[in-house]
Order: sequence, then structure tokens, then C-alpha cells
Amino acid sequence: MAKAELFQKDIPKDERVFYYESEEDDPIKTSEQENKKEVGLPEGYEFIPRNIFVRMYSSVLYRAFKLFGQYYERGYWQVKVYGREKLKEAKGKGYVIYANHTNPFHDVFGPAIAADRRIFTIINPVNLKVPGIGKFLPLIGGMPLGKTKEEKKAFNDAVDKRLKQKNCLVIYPEAHVWPYATKARKFPAGDRSFKYAVRNNLPIFTMITTYHKRKDKKHGDLPRMDIYVDGPFYPDIELDEDKCRAKLAKEAYDSMVKYSKKNSYEYFQYKKKEKK
Repeated sequence: MAKAELFQKDIPKDERVFYYESEEDDPIKTSEQENKKEVGLPEGYEFIPRNIFVRMYSSVLYRAFKLFGQYYERGYWQVKVYGREKLKEAKGKGYVIYANHTNPFHDVFGPAIAADRRIFTIINPVNLKVPGIGKFLPLIGGMPLGKTKEEKKAFNDAVDKRLKQKNCLVIYPEAHVWPYATKARKFPAGDRSFKYAVRNNLPIFTMITTYHKRKDKKHGDLPRMDIYVDGPFYPDIELDEDKCRAKLAKEAYDSMVKYSKKNSYEYFQYKKKEKK
């Protein structure tokens, strides 16, 4: 199955059922995923460009990206955003959004229309190899994870700087995309991705995408979407770092579970394999 096939409005119902053994599995293997190989970053990669013209180009490109995202999200997916006003609690400081990972295209644009400022999204470096768009991802806010010790340090420094600049960092803690999934899943990396908010003492929010039946049949059985923003949740500075991360991770997961219950339409079904 290719990514584009996920958008077909005439997928037979018996082809919309997928089985998994663990919530950390990847039950749908797209042709793009099967062709992926683990890659590193280009030599001399700059997480934050030093060239002023590149930074100016990035700013213009991001505005165009966000404008297109507004039309795409509200036009194609008929998205409605609830709870965006909660982000006002983070006025004057950066914050981190943790989102459920349920659509490879919507997940690019959704946070940009939900957030109230520029977003920077943690991505797998293999995405830089995607034909056509890969080289543009860093310019619109994609932050590829480093592999080497030096790259990891540069990545962490860049994340901290972006947050200190009062931007929004977007993370998908579920790691794998489960298209149209209607339940919250466990975080494969546990609470490790919550270190960015903890060490910078910044609030986190959750962004949950839910699916609902369309009133029209223009797109067949494809669902429409709603986005729910929840929070803020703050690091508990009374706790040590490990316990603080664990507490934030639980609050984020509980929030995702709570708002996932607002799903009213199951387009793809995910069933756990029975143990023999």
C-alpha cells in the first residue's frame, strides 16, 4: 500500500482491518516505509542555518506552508479546532505539543494550524530523502534527530534554542503512524521525549486528532477530522528529572486517552492478534 492509497475513498471495508501484536508495532507497511533505509544526516548539517538569506527564505516558505495548510486542513479534512485558547497560558514562553500520530499528511499541517506560533517538528532523518519535499522539510521546521554523539549534541542545543525563542516544538510520541486510529497508544520511547520541556521548565500541551462521519459523500467513506488541544501541563520541579518526565508522560497519555473517546467513526479497524 502506498501513502496515496490511504486517501482513496473507495477502499473496500474488508481491506480496512489491520492486526497488531503490540501497540508499538507498525501494522500498515506502506511501500514508502518498506523502501526506507536508516540514514544519517548530511555532512556538516546545520540544525539552525547561519546564512541570513536561508533564514529569510525559511520564514517566507513557512508562511506559504501554513497558508496552504489552512486550506488543506479546513477544505479537504473539514477540520475544526477546539481548545486552542488554552495555548494562551504559555504566553511569553515556548512550549511543547505532543500529538497522536494518525495521518502522514495531516500530521504535517495539523499542528501548524492548531499552534499560535511557529512550529518545529522532530522528524526521522530518513524524511530528508523523500523525493521533492525532503530537502524543504528543515526550512519549514523539520528537525531531524541526530545519530552520532556530535549530531545529538547539536540537535539538543538547537531544540533548546528554538524553545528559548518562544517557539512551539511538536513531538509524536507514538512514533509509528496508524492511519485513522481512534485510540491512544503507548509511547515506545517511554518518557524520554519529555526531557525537552523538563530541562527548559516549559509547559506541554496535547493535540489529539479525532475522526467523524462526513455529511456529504464527495469523498466517499473517508472521515473528516477534529483537533482537540489540551493543557497546559507543567513540569513538577519538586521531583527529580526522571520522576518529572514520567509524570508529564502520564498526563499527556491520559489526555490523549480522554480526548480519543470523542472519536465517532472508525474508518480503519485495528485488532490485536490473539495469542496461540
